[in-house]
Amino acid sequence: MTADTTRVLKNPLSGWVLYGSTGVADDYWQSLDDLAAPVRIQGYANTLYLRIAWSVLNPAEDVYGWNTDDKLKSLIDTARQRGMKLAFRVVTDSRDKATDFTPSYVRGAGAQGYQTQTGSHTVWTAYPDDPIFRAKYEKFLIAFAAEFNDPEVVDFMDGYGLGKWGEGHSLIYLDDANREEVFRWNIGLWLRLFDKVPVAVNYHRFIGWHKPGDPPSATTGWGSPAPGSLELLTWAFEQGCSLRHDAFGMTTYYGQWERDLAAAWKFRRPVIMEGGWITGSHSYTDDPRGYQTPRDVRQGEYDDSAEGHVNTMDFRVGNETLSWFNDAPDLIDAFTANGSYRLYPDTLSLPTVLHPGAAPTIVHRWSNDGWGYCPNNLPQWGYRYKPAFALLDEDLTVVATAVDRDAEPSVWLRGTSTEYRFTPKIDNVPGGRYQWGVAVVDTGRSDTPGLELAAEGRVSPSGWLLVGDCTVG
Repeated sequence: MTADTTRVLKNPLSGWVLYGSTGVADDYWQSLDDLAAPVRIQGYANTLYLRIAWSVLNPAEDVYGWNTDDKLKSLIDTARQRGMKLAFRVVTDSRDKATDFTPSYVRGAGAQGYQTQTGSHTVWTAYPDDPIFRAKYEKFLIAFAAEFNDPEVVDFMDGYGLGKWGEGHSLIYLDDANREEVFRWNIGLWLRLFDKVPVAVNYHRFIGWHKPGDPPSATTGWGSPAPGSLELLTWAFEQGCSLRHDAFGMTTYYGQWERDLAAAWKFRRPVIMEGGWITGSHSYTDDPRGYQTPRDVRQGEYDDSAEGHVNTMDFRVGNETLSWFNDAPDLIDAFTANGSYRLYPDTLSLPTVLHPGAAPTIVHRWSNDGWGYCPNNLPQWGYRYKPAFALLDEDLTVVATAVDRDAEPSVWLRGTSTEYRFTPKIDNVPGGRYQWGVAVVDTGRSDTPGLELAAEGRVSPSGWLLVGDCTVG
């Protein structure tokens, strides 16, 4: 079969991620549609990512922003109306913010914390090893998961969320000796509550760390890795976390330590990428790669993404989204063609005649034109995606389905093809003429097509790629 190398595929944990917040302008979607013309923005982006304060999601005890915040509700609803899934990072740390990111009721309940200055604003952050903070945070996450632990709605959760900017570094504790215990508690909580949605954690060399002696306002981001970071992150990935980093293209921050860690987990866990430089406000010309223009920054992010075999790239918001479309539209197309996973059957051998009671032999070989992988091995996915074959009648209604449960999409990697011989039993099909369909189905949704294939050809309304005729009788 012929691969489709240009179409944007709407698959989970893949493609472009767009950023939003409750502070977006009223013309947020229209401005993005204008930017992405002649198609709308969802023609490029699969996911709307909300990096959002805990205090916005949970402004008072037992009050939740997804029920009460009109701007948040509108943003969620309009994204879903556009066929986009959601992703979240819940930020609890108020440093560098103009308001408290931990709800005031947590402080009122007696949680201990510390104050910092953001310009003229005095803000408060709770210690993550404070027992009151932890009890309130867990109560909130239970409610959050009850609403959003749904793979039909949410693409991934950017878990952990502690530390400066929610990136997992620069944490201030009541007792520095609690670093490892806090990390394991928090990751364990996210993984337990979000057992159906992938949970990512930043692979930061200073995970859960703040340099002793530094003031709370300091950022721990450069230099030799903190002791224990590799062990903590390895444990998290082994438990089922995906990888994420917020500084692709930022050479000093996304350094060799991070590159080596991503390489060690290549095709074992997916990588979610965010660019580091903000071209509208950061001094990106200071980067050791010698960037001179926003286009250079976009190229650096793309190159790091290719090296890291990422499954998603970010448009972000504002000037960064504008820069992708104005400065590097060819790189948008390049990621569409080469990034993430792009699965298709490159060879199929299907019988043209089926006799009642016979067990036909189907030979199917699969390729992946993307540099990433289909993370079917994530515990949250539980190997739910499998290749399958269907017989469709003249109305393109499925009359029989056969799923090859021994075939595994997570091992279909770029540059190789994987072949299977499948002998299904297809019974109780009336005599007549049919068409074969092939798909990667979601076994958690009644074996219906679950992934878009990167193959040219006609697709039935229910999502089966039509691949040949068959006579039964």
